[in-house]
Amino acid sequence: MRPAAWLVDLSLIAVAFIWGSTFVIVKDALSDVSTLLFLTLRFAAATAALALLFRRRLNLAALRSAGRGAMLAGVLLFTGYVLQTAGLRHTSPAKAGFITGLYVPFVPLLNVAIFRRLPQPAELIGTALAFAGFVLMTAQREIFRVGPGDLLVAGCAVAYALHTIVLGKIAPSADPGLLTLLQIATGAALGAASFWWLEPVRLTWSSGVLFALAVTSLLATALAFWVQTWAQGYSSPTRIALIFTLEPVFAWLTSYLFTGETLSRRGTGGAILILAGILAVELRPTRREDHLATP
Repeated sequence: MRPAAWLVDLSLIAVAFIWGSTFVIVKDALSDVSTLLFLTLRFAAATAALALLFRRRLNLAALRSAGRGAMLAGVLLFTGYVLQTAGLRHTSPAKAGFITGLYVPFVPLLNVAIFRRLPQPAELIGTALAFAGFVLMTAQREIFRVGPGDLLVAGCAVAYALHTIVLGKIAPSADPGLLTLLQIATGAALGAASFWWLEPVRLTWSSGVLFALAVTSLLATALAFWVQTWAQGYSSPTRIALIFTLEPVFAWLTSYLFTGETLSRRGTGGAILILAGILAVELRPTRREDHLATP
């Protein structure tokens, strides 16, 4: 049975909230653990949780059906994480956040280039408004100075955009649970093969690390990517990228609640533009085919 469009969108908003709210937790945890090791542990714990949850669906035929697409999605997802992490060594977090946000306009552009699928006019307008808001919230004065770290993060944005597009292509015909499990397991395997030589390994089993792993593996990885995978069976990649522009809004809100960080006038204007972009899509007359992810 096809879910209501509002339920699909609300589930994606919840994912954006989860991702946005974990920035403070992860930032504190990374003082006690190296980044790639943290990502590997996060993906591995999420894989274990998903395997336990969907163990009755695991069979050779189902794995073969979702296998190649899921592994490609997993490679793209983990590649995005690695490129962003490597780029952060050579650029500022604010600038990296802005460049990562380029995946929002990249999704419709790459969708047209690969599948010749034009987004709905309302999606284009909403994407433009939301991305303008994203720029206001994250862009800094030095944004136009391009260094090697910036290019790595730009590669991350391309990987994230391709990940969203690939899921949009394969999710409608695959079991969302197995598809999520296989892509997260692929990320865990790539992490296990790389964390010990790409950077110095560092780990202190502090309460902050344990809490961050529990939250990010169960909520921000296992649950969030299962919801995204499920939703991409009923929504377009462009629409999903648009809703995910709420992530920096939720990141600021969480930071405000826990650390008292205030938002500048420019940041406030950016948040308003993001909400306006989403409303431009949500409040228009809806046609059934607008939510389909398949090109």
